[in-house]
Amino acid sequence: MKRHLILYIALLLCMVSCRTDDYIVYMEDEDTGVKTEQTEVLGMYVLNEGNMGSNKCTLDYLDLSSQDGTIHYLRNIYAERNPNEVKELGDVGNDAQIYGSRLWLVINCSNKVEVLRASDAVKIGKIDVPNCRSVAFHEGYAYVSSYVGPVNVSQDAPLGEVYKIDTLTLKTVAKVTVGYQPEELAVVGDKLYVANSGGYRVPDYDRTVSVIDLKTFQEERKIDVAPNLHRLRADKYGQLWVTSRGDYYVESPQLFWLVPDAQGQMQKTGTIDIPVSDMCIVGDSLYFMGSTFNYTTMKNERTMGIVNVRTHQVVSTQLSSSKEAASIVQPYGIIVHPTHRDFYLMDAKNYLSSGELLHFTPDGTFDYKVNTGDIPAHAVFLMKTKQ
Repeated sequence: MKRHLILYIALLLCMVSCRTDDYIVYMEDEDTGVKTEQTEVLGMYVLNEGNMGSNKCTLDYLDLSSQDGTIHYLRNIYAERNPNEVKELGDVGNDAQIYGSRLWLVINCSNKVEVLRASDAVKIGKIDVPNCRSVAFHEGYAYVSSYVGPVNVSQDAPLGEVYKIDTLTLKTVAKVTVGYQPEELAVVGDKLYVANSGGYRVPDYDRTVSVIDLKTFQEERKIDVAPNLHRLRADKYGQLWVTSRGDYYVESPQLFWLVPDAQGQMQKTGTIDIPVSDMCIVGDSLYFMGSTFNYTTMKNERTMGIVNVRTHQVVSTQLSSSKEAASIVQPYGIIVHPTHRDFYLMDAKNYLSSGELLHFTPDGTFDYKVNTGDIPAHAVFLMKTKQ
């Protein structure tokens, strides 16, 4: 009996050991059946935000150059590629960009920027940045916007900052104070522009774009634009395109463009009355998608279209007439192929469960769709590198 008891305990311990050792969350591989095409794009990373507080930020990969000749969608690749790290990336994925050979992921409520090898998503390191939001790059440095304070709606919320990070050492080398709750940023010439939202200070939103001199890394002035700024992108003409989410009651969401004056000072120049949740600029075309709640009709209104950045005119008010595009519940992200102009739309659905990534040809014809992680929001193409 004693020997049997010892054997039973040993077997039980072995079973428990097997369960605790198996901590890797394996990725899911979905074969779309769609044939791959030879382009300069190898694939596309999709960062799923995950609902705040759920710790469900995940990383997916759309393989556009698979060995078997069909497009594959790989869900939740981070844990398998990094078995010695925690199972998931953390809480709320807020931005994804590739600079050189590295993939940078901004994880907002986990207060960190993860840096991975772009070729295979294996972790290189991380940088601690409190309440980080977005990242931009210029001449060997990453610039990360930070709310600084904790997630807390309050009139006492602090001014935000931009962290300057060496992209080789992953060390923070400087910081500069900007407006309240800074969001996206972009570089034009030797200036860094930062969209300040003031989202924590509702109803007293910030309404400015901070202008930072990159030579001195000091804020030299602010440009008054509109309340609750969000997206900020530069086009090939040196213009800035900035979105305002409005105040959700009186001032509606809008899209603005800023142009340098005769002295080279960027100024607000024009406005387009459309709500924009996300946008992607390719050539002369700004592709946009968005939604806003109309308090008059008590309905959610969606927008998708194209703006010509040279003429500042809306040239299309729909990207696709397909039933699949019309069935998108919550338009959340958009990315456009840099040369072919086919595009991907991200649907966050109900924010609590799997979203969808939908692919369309350049003329808006629906091609295929796949299930993603929770709240697909940010995507970046992985390009072929010259040997």
